[in-house]
Amino acid sequence: MSDKQIDGYARAAFEIARAEDVVDRVTDELFRFARTVDASSDLRSALTDPGSLADAKSRIVSELLASKAHPVTVRLVTMLVEAGRARDLSRIVERFVTIASEEGQAAVAEVRVAAPITEEQRTRLATALSAAKGRPVDVKVIVDPTVLGGVVTTIGDEVIDGSVKRRLEQLRASLLAG
Repeated sequence: MSDKQIDGYARAAFEIARAEDVVDRVTDELFRFARTVDASSDLRSALTDPGSLADAKSRIVSELLASKAHPVTVRLVTMLVEAGRARDLSRIVERFVTIASEEGQAAVAEVRVAAPITEEQRTRLATALSAAKGRPVDVKVIVDPTVLGGVVTTIGDEVIDGSVKRRLEQLRASLLAG
């Protein structure tokens, strides 16, 4: 799908979320759902299989999201899946997040952690990153077992690697150099 089409779907989804006044929640839910699809080859295959009917794919989305996500999120994901755009879901959601960020003037930080963090930790992290960037930062948390410990944060092209693995690599390098 072309960048123009990706942008069109993302903008349409954003306008729907904005009209319903649920941009923040929908942005977070779409982001997490897209990451879940990316991480699960079985789910990705089920949603992109050209041999499966749109109704079957819609049922999968409904079963996964109905009790956990806002109805707007469920409708948007269902719309994309039924339109045959599940293969482009990550790109559409990335563009949606960018649009939401631009509209709210907030930067988006993708934060990878080894285990789920509390809402208080997320808020403290957002406050610290906002202070460092000089503007609001919307934190999107991804649980990534490869992190082992600590936090790896990506804001645009900038990566802040505060993981235990990185710290150990730095310590090893300094011991070998000294």
